[in-house]
Amino acid sequence: MTPKSNRAPVGSVQCENTTLNLLKANDFVAKAIRERLPDMLVLNICSSPGSGKTTLMQETGKLLKGKLNMAVLVGDPETERDAIRMKEVGINALQIVTGGMCHIEAQMILQALDHINLEGVDVLFIENVGNLVCPAAFDLGEDYRVAVISVTEGDDKPKKYPRMFLTSELMLVSKADLLPYVPFSVDAIMQDARDINPDLEVITISSLKGDGLELWCDWLMKKANEKKKKMKYKLLDMQ
Repeated sequence: MTPKSNRAPVGSVQCENTTLNLLKANDFVAKAIRERLPDMLVLNICSSPGSGKTTLMQETGKLLKGKLNMAVLVGDPETERDAIRMKEVGINALQIVTGGMCHIEAQMILQALDHINLEGVDVLFIENVGNLVCPAAFDLGEDYRVAVISVTEGDDKPKKYPRMFLTSELMLVSKADLLPYVPFSVDAIMQDARDINPDLEVITISSLKGDGLELWCDWLMKKANEKKKKMKYKLLDMQ
């Protein structure tokens, strides 16, 4: 698997420098995370601030109850408010306070794994710091990266922040209940995002109204089952 830190938009050139060496070190830790969580689906949820990630996690927890066990590692520069919100609806959550850093790094996740009970967990969500720039460069050992874009942000984000969409497998267009009131085109953002990443899947959702959440949960259950089956076949091959 090619490390996500090595992916770059078409036409760009990466140079050997200190930043790239740091990303290589991060990729080494990300690999260790994957080895530690071989049959658990790990998702890196990225977005701008205020896109609705935490509300989405809350509603996802409610819908998945009895179907998949989930846990959440929540990243924020300060405070533990989002983890508290998760726990209030019965979701196993741990806050990662980055101390002002604008992203989560793999070493933070590796350390956090020692402080959260993941027994029986099928899906581990990493709710990244609200930022479309820095988080795109750091592989956190995830299986899939999900970019959440709210309709209140405007539909021009993919080509402004191409690396986030290049390194994501799924884009969630959130707060769709506000579409009648804002100048936002779902078709336009889908086209721009797929110009950058033709394989990008897209689901339009509203955490408030519930629109699209069934599709989102179906996607999660499919990916979680695929990961478990892959691990099962790997174990059989080793016997």
